[in-house]
Amino acid sequence: MKKKKKQGKKRKWLIPLAVVLLAAVVFSVLVGTKVIRINTLLAAGYPVQGIDVSHYQGEIDWAKMKQQGMDFAYIKATEGSAHEDKRFDKNWKEAKAAGMLCGAYHFFSFESEGAKQAEHFIKKVGDLKGSLIPVVDVEYYGKYAEIPPDVEKVRKELREMVGALEKKYGRKPMIYCTYSVYRKYLDGVFDEVPLWIRNVYYPPEDIGRKWTLWQYTDRAQLDGYQGEEKSIDCNVFQGEKGQLNNYVIQ
Repeated sequence: MKKKKKQGKKRKWLIPLAVVLLAAVVFSVLVGTKVIRINTLLAAGYPVQGIDVSHYQGEIDWAKMKQQGMDFAYIKATEGSAHEDKRFDKNWKEAKAAGMLCGAYHFFSFESEGAKQAEHFIKKVGDLKGSLIPVVDVEYYGKYAEIPPDVEKVRKELREMVGALEKKYGRKPMIYCTYSVYRKYLDGVFDEVPLWIRNVYYPPEDIGRKWTLWQYTDRAQLDGYQGEEKSIDCNVFQGEKGQLNNYVIQ
């Protein structure tokens, strides 16, 4: 009888242990296969939080953004050598009025010369004193997702744009990119340029270099905007709040 009781006790422990182990395995698989995104929990540990927006977010209540803990915002200004974001002027003015630390970003075109794109951005944005350094957003779009453009051509035009922006603002701009773009065009080539990396599945510790901003989600739901895009991109800065000032143009 005593032996049977011991076996019964063992079974009682084995069942919950098996359940816990199974749950851990399932969770690991879901994270590994990118079904579950754990970034929101992990990103909460960073003291400096921010958003990036374009006309897709529509009307934005910038005071509400600050109330929800957003310390900075990057606002889309231009794209290619001719396109302007239709809400840039309003977003820029109202975000500044609300006391938000702002930066402007440009969506890089694979079909335009880098110098012309820089000229277009500078003409639209103008003086950036007191604002964050500009950003060049480099990512695949349209047909280029399937047929990436020539490596040397992209690097040449990107160097021209980076150089023109540095000459104008006295600071190197930051480059935003996805992992695939980083590996193909930037790795080991633009190491002197601050990096804003996108990884919506896990922290970018495997990127192989220091990053400045990390876009950890494109599915955040915040209060205070009314556009056709229901989600908003959220980011963290690698550093303390005071260190973010190192990226402000003086």
